[in-house]
Amino acid sequence: MPTPHHPPAAARKALLQLGADIREARLRRNLTMQIVAERAFTSRSTLQRVENGDPGVSIGIYAAVLHTLGLLEGLRETAHINSDQVGQALAAAALPKRARSSRHDRH
Repeated sequence: MPTPHHPPAAARKALLQLGADIREARLRRNLTMQIVAERAFTSRSTLQRVENGDPGVSIGIYAAVLHTLGLLEGLRETAHINSDQVGQALAAAALPKRARSSRHDRH
């Protein structure tokens, strides 16, 4: 039997916050858990796990719930290249310092 995945504390904290934010968004929209679950094609118990920040729920379910609440755009931006400052810095550092022509380009 596989060992359950236990994400780092920072990831668990982020999921707890995401779940709480999803719950608040649902309540602000005056939607019941049953309605959101049906629109997200999941069960009420799974939605409850999402709102509790359960790391065992698939990201697809989180995405479906966010879509149902009109909040999917935020997920799209999560790892967007424009938000990845570390990745951009690493890519820039890997660029050659100057352009060189190859021997085949010289006449």
